[in-house]
Amino acid sequence: MIATTTTLGDLAQTAGVVVAALLAAVVLLHGSARARAAAMLGALVLTPVLLVANIWSTPQFEPLRERPLLMLVAGAGGLVVLALGALAIQRRPELLALAAAAALPFRVPIESGGNTANLLVPLYLVIAAGALAYALPRLRLPRGLHDLEAEEAEHEYERGPLEWLLAGAIVLYAAQAAYSSDFDGALAQTIFFYVPFTLLYALLVRIRWTQQLAARCLIVLLVLAAAFVAIGFVEFARRELLLNPKVISSNQFESYFRVNSLFFDPNIYGRFLVTVMLGLVALLLWSRRTPLVAGCAAGLALLWAGLVLTLSQSSFTALMAGLIVLGALRWGTRRAAAIVTAFAVAGALVVLAAPGAVGLDGSADSVSSGRWSLVKGGVELASERPLQGWGSAAFKTEYREQEKASSERASAASHTIPITVAAEQGLGGLALYLALVGVAIATLLRGARRSIARAAVAAAFVALVVHTLLYAAFLEDPLAWALLAVGAALAPEPGS
Repeated sequence: MIATTTTLGDLAQTAGVVVAALLAAVVLLHGSARARAAAMLGALVLTPVLLVANIWSTPQFEPLRERPLLMLVAGAGGLVVLALGALAIQRRPELLALAAAAALPFRVPIESGGNTANLLVPLYLVIAAGALAYALPRLRLPRGLHDLEAEEAEHEYERGPLEWLLAGAIVLYAAQAAYSSDFDGALAQTIFFYVPFTLLYALLVRIRWTQQLAARCLIVLLVLAAAFVAIGFVEFARRELLLNPKVISSNQFESYFRVNSLFFDPNIYGRFLVTVMLGLVALLLWSRRTPLVAGCAAGLALLWAGLVLTLSQSSFTALMAGLIVLGALRWGTRRAAAIVTAFAVAGALVVLAAPGAVGLDGSADSVSSGRWSLVKGGVELASERPLQGWGSAAFKTEYREQEKASSERASAASHTIPITVAAEQGLGGLALYLALVGVAIATLLRGARRSIARAAVAAAFVALVVHTLLYAAFLEDPLAWALLAVGAALAPEPGS
C-alpha cells in the first residue's frame, strides 16, 4: 500500500509538471485573452501546489508544517502584497517593466528536493502581481464583450515562431522529466524558472514599449549595478565575500580573489554587469549629446572596474561578443569583421609567442578551470543516448555515475548549454534549442540599426548566449526571457 501511494504521488507530480508547462504554453500561444488569463491563474495556483507537495516532508518546511496558523498568516500576507501590486500595475502597466528590472538580480537561497536553489523571490512576486493585474479584469468581462473591450485595452502582440519554439522547449523539458534520474531537479527547474519566466515574457511583450521606457529600465539597472559594484569593491578590500560558500572556499586556496557582490556566483554577477554595460555602449555609440556621452563613459568605467574583480572569463568573452554586435550595427558588418580579425590575429600571435603569459601552457582542464572534463563527460553522455537523452536535469546525476565523481565535483551542467541539452534532451532537444537561438537572434536583430533600444537588447542577448556557451543558465535566467520580450515587442514586422 505504501509503495502504491508513493507511485501515485510520483505520477501526480509528473502529471502536474507537464500540466504546468502546458498552461505556460497556452499563455504564449492562445489567441484569446480570456484563455491566456485563465492559464496564467492556473499556473499561479499549480506551481506552489507542486512545490509544497515536493517539499512537504522536508526539514526546511517543518516550521510551517507544524504551525498551520503561521502558514495561513504568511499566505494571507502574501496575497495582500500581491493584491496591492496588481492594483498598482493595473493602473500603470509600465510599473511592471520597472519593477521587473529592479527585481531581476535578487536571489534568495531556498532548499528544494535536497538541493539549495538561489531563487528570485522578489521577481516571483512581481510576476504574480502582473499576472493578477492581467488576468482578473479579462476573466470578469462577459464573453460577448471580451473581444471588444479586452483586446482594445491591451497592446496585442502577434505570436510567431519565437513563441512556438519557447512553448515547445518548456513542454519538452517537462515531458522529459518523466524519465529523468533527477525528477526533483526537473520539477524545480520547471516551477521555479520555466513556468514563471514564461509568464514574465507574456506580460512584458504586451507592454507598450518605447525608447523612453527602455531608457528608464536601463537607469534602474544602472543604479543597481553601481550599488553591486560598490559592494564588490568592499568585498575586495576586505578580502571577504558576503555570499557563495563555494567561491569563499576557492578564494582561500587560490592566489587570486574573486568577488560576486550580492550574487551567489561571480559569473552570473559578471553577466548582469555585461548586460548593463552593453546598454551604455549602445547609448554611447548612437548618442550625440555630450553630457549623455560623458555619463555613459563614466558609468562604463565604474562597471568595468567591477567586472575585472569577478575574474569571469565567460563574462569578458560575452562582453566582446556584444561589442562586436554593436559595432556591426553601428558601422557595418565589414568594418566590424575587419576589426575582429585584426584583434584575433594579434591575440593568436601573443598566444603563440608566450602561452604562459595568458595561462595557456597547462592542461585543458587547468586552462578551462575543470570544464574540459565536464564537456567530455557531456559529449559521452549524449552519445550513449542520442535520441531521447537522459532526461531533464539529469546531467549532474548521470555525470557523477559515469565519472564516479563526488557530489562536490559533479556539476549541474556541462558549462556548455548545447552539450547539456544534448545530454539531457537528445537530438530533438538540441535541434529545438538551436532553432530557438537562431530565430531569437534573427528577431532581435531585425531593424536594430534604426533603434538604440533594439541594438542594445540584441547585443545583450547575443552576449548572454555566448556566456551560456562557456557557463550555464540559458532559459533558467530571467534575463534571457526579459531581453526576448523587450526585443520582440520593439522589433518591426518582417518586411517593414
